[in-house]
Amino acid sequence: MDTHTHVDFSPPGPRGRRPRRTAKALTAVAVVAAVAAGGAYAAGLGPFAAEDGPEPEAVAQARAFLADWSSGRLPDAAARTTRPDRARQVLHGFTAGLDIGRPRLTAGAPRDTGDGAVTVPFTARMPVTGLGTWTYTSALPLREQGDGAWKVDWTLSLVHPRLSDARKFRLDREETAPVRALDRDGGTLSADSHPSLAPVLAQLAGGPDGGGPRGAVRLVDRGTGEVVRTEASFGGKDTAKDDGPVRTTLDATWQSAAERALAKAGGKNASLVALRVDDGEILAVANSPASGFNRAVSGTYAPGSTWKIVTSSALLLKGAVAPDDVVDCPRYLTVGKRFQNVETSEHRGATFRKDFTESCNTAFIGLRDKLGDGELGDVAKKYFGVGQTWHVGVPSYDGSVPLPRDATEKAASMIGQGRVQANPLIMASVTATAVSGGFHQPTLVAGTEDTTATTPLPQGVVTQLRALLRATVTEGTARVLSDLPGEIGAKSGTAEVSDEQDNNGWMVAHRGGVAVACVVEEGVTGGGSAGPVLHDLLAAVPAS
Repeated sequence: MDTHTHVDFSPPGPRGRRPRRTAKALTAVAVVAAVAAGGAYAAGLGPFAAEDGPEPEAVAQARAFLADWSSGRLPDAAARTTRPDRARQVLHGFTAGLDIGRPRLTAGAPRDTGDGAVTVPFTARMPVTGLGTWTYTSALPLREQGDGAWKVDWTLSLVHPRLSDARKFRLDREETAPVRALDRDGGTLSADSHPSLAPVLAQLAGGPDGGGPRGAVRLVDRGTGEVVRTEASFGGKDTAKDDGPVRTTLDATWQSAAERALAKAGGKNASLVALRVDDGEILAVANSPASGFNRAVSGTYAPGSTWKIVTSSALLLKGAVAPDDVVDCPRYLTVGKRFQNVETSEHRGATFRKDFTESCNTAFIGLRDKLGDGELGDVAKKYFGVGQTWHVGVPSYDGSVPLPRDATEKAASMIGQGRVQANPLIMASVTATAVSGGFHQPTLVAGTEDTTATTPLPQGVVTQLRALLRATVTEGTARVLSDLPGEIGAKSGTAEVSDEQDNNGWMVAHRGGVAVACVVEEGVTGGGSAGPVLHDLLAAVPAS
């Protein structure tokens, strides 16, 4: 797609740097949004301490621009520039034309340019649907306007340094031969028999190395269409040679049940994973819609309250809380911003067990000082393998729990918000680890490499976690599963995305030797959206 026509744009001339405004004014404007694909979170950015550093107003505007672009709020991002109409057109053309999902844009250290302007470099991670991630660096120029406001000084090169009036980008996809795949019992799997496997089978086309389908982002001359250079290449070896069918760990019965269950998502984007607790072998991977992005394995989402399994593990591991301890659950709690419970519920005088089963955000946030700033991430990595490199057999996103940048972000991470990122594969694995005590790298193809290193959870912690998950089904927010046979344990989750979108709904569960996880985008609540999906899935498969 041609994202540009002739631009007649002359940037304003240099302006002298205005004196610093008062601390009160700085504090009022220094607000940033830290955003990742699948979620958004607002936090405060205090004024810079150094008097000769870049203007905080400029830095805040740059970060807000990146946050809006990341979340797909292109009109808002464009409004922060000197040419809103043109910026909106180009940003839309760039992402839509190159089939880019939700970008991950990370700001670097700002710097004064010496001409009254400020530059904020950033790293762009652009997920090209069905292929992989295109990573590059660019920079935002910012200039103070006549009314004293700072804006992004619009130019094509801020989107990508090589985008210009003369050159644009083009996405080329190469056709790959359909992979022949077998389930764990030797039965044939195909997109005809299991439509939801289409993105998975496309990724399997590259073999166990996860090469997947092939393609490239190319820089081309706008006038002639000739390729100037290849910016990014995706895919593995040439798959023209048929090396025979790929034997997977998938179970046709579970896969069919998973695909039927996703019909309960009501047409919303949704995905789920089912895997074996004792070895991590994946039994089902289902995505709705059935074509396109494999969000179940490669998606990035805030896991919301399903993450309280990891938070509870961290608290129980150090004896910071016990299930029968009283941990008050107020309606609101302010830590830089106001946090609340779903439907602003409260449970005064509640035990930690009640807080878990009713998914009380304020109670968990109230325990934040029981953990060190990096402790939640350390527990996630050490015991649950989250953030380590997984070799699943197809490209996967393996989770992230960054060190909180301030008290507000630490509070958010306690409830699976902020910059904590996961997907159904990760949360199914987290559930399996919690109820068995041992992490097993999830696998879709036999013989994949395992480079992870984890420590087993103590049996006492496992016993407590199993009891909490079971109580959530019998008396808590996962009661939607309570009529099913077998001793089911579960945890619901509601994850905030942005002010413009409804919350994502989550639910994880385990029964017998299988753990499952489901996310429904804009499902509002976990019990109301992901819950019915998992209910239908578990009702259709054996309870043992």
